[in-house]
Formats: sequence, C-alpha cells, structure tokens
Amino acid sequence: EFLTELASAAPAPGGGGGAAMAGALAAALASMVANLTIGKEKFADREPEVKELLKQAEAERVRLLTLVDEDAAVFNSFMSCYKLPKTTDEEKAARTAAIRAAAKQAATVPLNIARSFAVLKLADRLVVAGNPGVITDAACSGLLARAALRCAEYNVRINLGLTKDEVWNAQAAADLKKLLADAEALETRLLAVTDKALQ
Repeated sequence: EFLTELASAAPAPGGGGGAAMAGALAAALASMVANLTIGKEKFADREPEVKELLKQAEAERVRLLTLVDEDAAVFNSFMSCYKLPKTTDEEKAARTAAIRAAAKQAATVPLNIARSFAVLKLADRLVVAGNPGVITDAACSGLLARAALRCAEYNVRINLGLTKDEVWNAQAAADLKKLLADAEALETRLLAVTDKALQ
C-alpha cells in the first residue's frame, strides 16, 4: 500500500517517507539478526547484549515507521501555507512567516529520520555479536540505515533555504555533517568485518 502511494502522482509520501521506511527496514533486519541469535546455546555468552540490541532495534523500527506518516503530514501542511491569502501586506507577512515556520518543521522531520544512524550503530555491533550465519543481513541493515540517513540529508537541505533562520540552519547543518561523517566511518568498519568473515 505504501509503495503504491509512493509511486503515484501525489507528492507525499515522497523521498522523506521513503528514507524513513528504509530506516525502518534496517531496524527490522537488525531485529531479525538479534532474534536469530537469542536462545541459541552457542551464543549464550552474548545473549544479554543481543537482547539489549533487539530492544533498541524495535524502538527504532517503531520510531521510524511513525516518521513515515509524519513526513507526509508535514509536507502537506507546508504546501497549504502557499495557499494562504496574500492580498494585503498583513496577509503577505503572515504567509511568509507561516512558510518559514513550516520549512523549519519540514527540515526537522528528516533530521529525525537521519537519526537512523542509531540503527547503523546497532548493525555495527550485530556483525560482531550476532549469529554469524546471518552476518550479511546485519550488513544489509547497516547499508539501509546509511541510505536512509543520506536520503534524509537531502530532504533537510532543500528546506533549510526556506527557513531564513541562519542560526537554526547552521546548527542543523552541523548536526547533519557529524551524523554523515560518523555514519561513513561506521559503515566502512562494519563492511570490513563482514568482508573478512566471508573470506
């Protein structure tokens, strides 16, 4: 149903919703790896750690699924601001203020989606602590989480130019830059672990 909506001519859901769904898929894969590790005698020593990773993965899956709908709602709200009246100077000023506030909200939601970095951290731990029989699934979790983050980045950036709030924009851009740098390093590491295991 989501994919049918995404493929339609409607502008929402769009890239932001797709990013959040990719993050939710990443979290679900992390949960799968954890579930295929828990309860197996040969992995008993790591079970407490993996149970905690499962708990975190499930929380992220729920959070990111919520953001799929939230992103569409914020986009629709943003677009409605452009339909506000602009006949008088007062109306024009109110419309401009509404657009800027909505743009900030439209950047905030993908910033929250970009925090799918949390799932990438779980994947990084699961390629080591998880059942080695599904290490490639943990790697896929990490790849999807990073893809979600990178897609979210563009949804943040397109809205920053409309907020006209330089201080807020600078902080958002700095947060994003750090997430992206940390994610690149983490992805490189978890893929190196996976590649080594497959040799």
